[in-house]
Amino acid sequence: MPATRDPWLDNAKIGLIVLVVLGHTWALLPDDVVAGHLYDFVYLWHMPAFVFLSGYLSRGFGYSPARLWNLVTGLLVPYVLFEGALAWFRLHVGGEQLGDLWLDPHFPMWYLLALVVWRLLTPLFRPVPGAFLVAVGLAVGSGYLTGEWTAWLDLPRILGFLPFFVLGLKTTPESLEWLRGRFPALLGVVAFAVLAVLAIDLDRWAGTAYLYQKPYELLGVPDTTAILTRLLVMGVGLVGTFAWLAVVPRRGGWFTRMGAATMTVYLFHGFAVKGLEYAGFPAWAAEHPVLALAAATGFGVAVALGLAAPPVQRTLRHVVDPFATAEQRVGAAVELAAVVREGEEAVEAEPVPAAR
Repeated sequence: MPATRDPWLDNAKIGLIVLVVLGHTWALLPDDVVAGHLYDFVYLWHMPAFVFLSGYLSRGFGYSPARLWNLVTGLLVPYVLFEGALAWFRLHVGGEQLGDLWLDPHFPMWYLLALVVWRLLTPLFRPVPGAFLVAVGLAVGSGYLTGEWTAWLDLPRILGFLPFFVLGLKTTPESLEWLRGRFPALLGVVAFAVLAVLAIDLDRWAGTAYLYQKPYELLGVPDTTAILTRLLVMGVGLVGTFAWLAVVPRRGGWFTRMGAATMTVYLFHGFAVKGLEYAGFPAWAAEHPVLALAAATGFGVAVALGLAAPPVQRTLRHVVDPFATAEQRVGAAVELAAVVREGEEAVEAEPVPAAR
């Protein structure tokens, strides 16, 4: 029987891509209580969930010529093209000042390079017992990386989120079955309620800087405190990841097929968010904070679902993957992110985008 897409994973992906666009749109709002708590709540767990799914769906990656060529055409080429295009947009439309183009990834392209690094590490981590603990050690150690060179390729962030990728890499379909059912879903709802409380008090027990894997020297606390807090934030992220997978519907719906379009949404949504910023939305939002939150939320959802809509996806995929032939696109639509429920090995997935 041919492999089929798992609607559960596609539902998880489309939900997460909507949240990433919302997070970037909410960043344009004034730093008030409600918007700030919403932002912190989402960023506590949706980044770990992205990375975990990327690892889970990359378990079939190996050093074959076809896989390595897919890294070039599917990740590096879009990075070069869209990093340059978005930089041009920011420079000539927004009047921003940028530096180290392509070496220091700009909003929001760093995740493409992270996926390249993580997938190249996949065959090395996959057979290693205790690989997750090794990844945690690298993540903790990345807090000591300092100097301008560390900004190249966003290395601290790549290493900081590596444990979630490795955990996904070591996870099997059978081991995720415990998330199925009403009781796990109820636990997921309870977990999210706890995370919401933690987000309200984030500045007291951690801080937003921990969500972006900032070096310890920038945190203003002793290294021991910084390490323990980073581990705590990592644990919270894991709780949120499994809570999300527990509450996501496993049945297909009108939105399910959009889960295959995460790459398109990821690459193009930055232009919409930056365009909204250049149109003066932050200044307007400062004068109308309540209405602005509703407007930003509606805008973010509309952009994400609009870019993921099948007609738009069919048009933009020629830009997202310009090297693919028609036959390859048809094959990729079946192969990418496909997971066979009976427990067969997952194949390499379309990258799941992440936060800024």
